[in-house]
Amino acid sequence: MRKAALAFLAFSALPAFADECATTLEATDAMQFNKTVIAVPASCKRFDVTLKHVGKMPKNTMGHNWVLSKTDDYQALAMAGAQAGLANNYLPKDDARVLAFTPIIGGGEQTQVSVDMSKLTKQGDYTFFCSFPGHFALMHGKFVIN
Repeated sequence: MRKAALAFLAFSALPAFADECATTLEATDAMQFNKTVIAVPASCKRFDVTLKHVGKMPKNTMGHNWVLSKTDDYQALAMAGAQAGLANNYLPKDDARVLAFTPIIGGGEQTQVSVDMSKLTKQGDYTFFCSFPGHFALMHGKFVIN
């Protein structure tokens, strides 16, 4: 009986641990993310980000994505991305400054990306942002490894 109770407790705790290595972020037609900080436990091997566009506008007029880069790179990367166009998710192709990204999505859509945490360091300074032209000024936040 005791073994069965321990097994139950161990399996019932699995979803709680899994949720620590994932988050859902919402983006609106008002050019806002619903979070300005994403805290990631250092124990995560990968971290899943689900982006939901909760607005109604299409991706060609108010599209959003989620991009992760070093903080020192994010503004220059966003500016360079504006020239890349929607077909390239407003990101320079094969740019090493892009640590992870989702495609641009429109209202009512969602997408996901897995961040390989082995490429990041706990001491690193990281920023997430939307690379749609001009959005990075309002749509950005800190990606912190605890």
